[in-house]
Amino acid sequence: MKKAVQEKEVTIPEVITVRELADLLEISPIQIIKTLMSNGVLASINQQIDFDTAAVVSAEHGFDAKLPYPELSEEEDEESELSPWQRLLLGENQEDLKARPPVVTVLGHVDHGKTSLLDAIRHANVAGGESGGITQHIGAYQIKHGDRRITFLDTPGHEAFTAMRARGAHTTDIAVLVVAADDGVKPQTIEAINHARAAHVPIIVALNKIDKPNARPEVTKQELSEQGLVPDEWGGSTMIIPVSARNRIGLEDLLEAIILVADEMGVLANPERQAIGAVLEGKLDKRRGPVATVLVQNGTLRTGDVVVVGETWGRVRALEDENNKRHRTAPPGTPAVIIGLHDVPAAGDRLEVVNDERIARAVAQKRHDDTKALQQVVTRRPLSLDEISARIREGQAKELAIVLKTDVQGSIEPIVNSLEQLAVGDIKINIIHAAAGNITESDISLALASEAIVIGFRVSMDASARRMAGDESVDIKVYDIIYELINEVEKAMKGLLEPVYVERIIGEAQVRAVFSIPKIGKIAGCYVVSGEIRRNARVRVIRGGAVLHESDVSSLKRFEKDVREVREGYECGVNVTNFEDLEEGDRLQFFVMARESQV
Repeated sequence: MKKAVQEKEVTIPEVITVRELADLLEISPIQIIKTLMSNGVLASINQQIDFDTAAVVSAEHGFDAKLPYPELSEEEDEESELSPWQRLLLGENQEDLKARPPVVTVLGHVDHGKTSLLDAIRHANVAGGESGGITQHIGAYQIKHGDRRITFLDTPGHEAFTAMRARGAHTTDIAVLVVAADDGVKPQTIEAINHARAAHVPIIVALNKIDKPNARPEVTKQELSEQGLVPDEWGGSTMIIPVSARNRIGLEDLLEAIILVADEMGVLANPERQAIGAVLEGKLDKRRGPVATVLVQNGTLRTGDVVVVGETWGRVRALEDENNKRHRTAPPGTPAVIIGLHDVPAAGDRLEVVNDERIARAVAQKRHDDTKALQQVVTRRPLSLDEISARIREGQAKELAIVLKTDVQGSIEPIVNSLEQLAVGDIKINIIHAAAGNITESDISLALASEAIVIGFRVSMDASARRMAGDESVDIKVYDIIYELINEVEKAMKGLLEPVYVERIIGEAQVRAVFSIPKIGKIAGCYVVSGEIRRNARVRVIRGGAVLHESDVSSLKRFEKDVREVREGYECGVNVTNFEDLEEGDRLQFFVMARESQV
C-alpha cells in the first residue's frame, strides 16, 4: 500500500528551469523529467517551465506550490471588498503583521496650496531635527510624527495618481484634499475628489489659507458637503482640518488626523517576508545608471536582494532615502531609491524579491516576451460603449461606469438625473465624474483606470486627450441632443447596441500589365500609387470613373512570393476574385470596413 505523502509548501516563481525546480524540491532532476513526461511534457534539464506546470509536478512529489505573491481569481477580485493593500496580505499569518507607516497622497486644485502644504510638513520635520537638508527629489519622502512615521507621495496631480492606478499600482492609503478657504470648491477639486473615490481611498480635507482675511471656511464646508464630503462636526464622516501652510498652522492636527484614520483602517504589513513594492518613478542617471524610486508595500527590501521590477531585474547594490543617505534595509511603507537594475522601469511596475539571478532573468524575459506578444495581437481593454454592451449581453458586466463632460454646469443635473433613472435589470449606472468643460487627458486617464466610458454633451476634445484616447483605444461619445445620449446609453444597458462599421479606403493601385496564369486566371501587374494594399482587404475595379466589379483579393504577390501587404511606390501582382476582364489602365481601389469613430 502506497504511503500518503504529506504536502509541504514551496514558493515557485512564474518561470523556473527543471534543474532549479529539482533543487527547490530537493530531488533528482531525472525524477522531474520523468514526471513531466508522464504528463505529456518533454523537457531538458535546463528548459524553463511555467508556474502551472511546475505546480503539477510539485504536487506529485508532495509539495503545495505557491507564487511569491498572493493571487486572486477574476471572480474573487471582483467580489472582494478588500483594498489593494489588504490583498497583499492574503495568506500572511496574523501574528506576523505589524503596523507600518500610512502612505498619503496630497491632491487638490492647482492654486490651493498643495505644494506649500507638502513643503511646510517636510521642512517642519527637517527643522525638528529629523534629517538634514533635502538634496534630491525622489517623488516621495517620510516624516516623523511623535513615535510614528508617515509616508507622503509627491505626485504632480490627480492625473498622475490615476495613471499609476491604471497600471495596477495601488500605492495610496489616504488622500489629503487641499481646499483653499478663500476660494472654495473648484472644478479641479471635484476632479480630485472623484479620482480619490474611484481609487477607494478615504479622504481627509486640509482646509488651507484659513488665516487670510477673506477666508470663508463655513461656506467652503457647505460646498464640500454638496460633493458628499460632509464634515464630521456636522454629523458626517469627513475630517476637515483647518490649516495654513504659509504660517504652519494646524499641521500637527493634520498629521494626527492621518494617524487616526490609518489606525481605523489598520495599515499593516509583514516585515519579515521578502519585499513586494511598486515603482513610483524611474530614470537613467549618468553616474549611477538605471535608478528607481520604489515604495515597499509588504516585506523588507535589503541591500543585496535580487529583484524583478516589471520587465527588468537586478541586484540591489544600494538603497537611498530622499537625503542621499544610504540604508541597508527599507521596511514596509518606506520609499527608497534602488540602484542596481539593468534597465529603467516604468512608474507602476511591480517589484518582487526572488531567490537568485537566474530566476529574475527568466521572469523578466518572460514578461518582456508576453508584452511583445500582446502588442502584436493589439488586445485592448473593453472601454467602448458597444464593447461594454456586448459584455452586458454576455452577462459579464453589471455596471456601466461613466465620465460625463458637458458644455455648461446647468446641463449636468438633467443628464445625471436622466441617466440615474435608467433601470435595466440589475445593471447599474455609476457616474464617477461629471463636470463642465472640454474633454481632457485627465478624463481619459480616469476612464482608463476605472474601465469607464467618456460621454460628452456639446463639448470638444483637447488634442492631447484625442491622442491619448487613440493610443489607449478609449471610445468617446459626444452628443448634441440629450435624448439621443440617454437612448444610446439605455440601449447599451440592454445589450442591444451594435458597432457601426464604415468603409475606409487604404490604398490605390494602377494596372500596368495583365498576365494569364493557367489554373489561376488573370493577374494584374500593378503599381501602388497611394497608401497600401492588403491581401485581406476588399477591392474595386474602376475603369473610366465607373466601378466594374467589387470583391475580395484572391492573392497578392511580390515577384513569386506571397505577401500580406504592399506599400506605395512598389509593384506587385493582384488576383481579383471572380473577375477576369482586367485591362491596362484600370484602377484598383482597396478598402476595409472599420468601426465608426464617434468623434
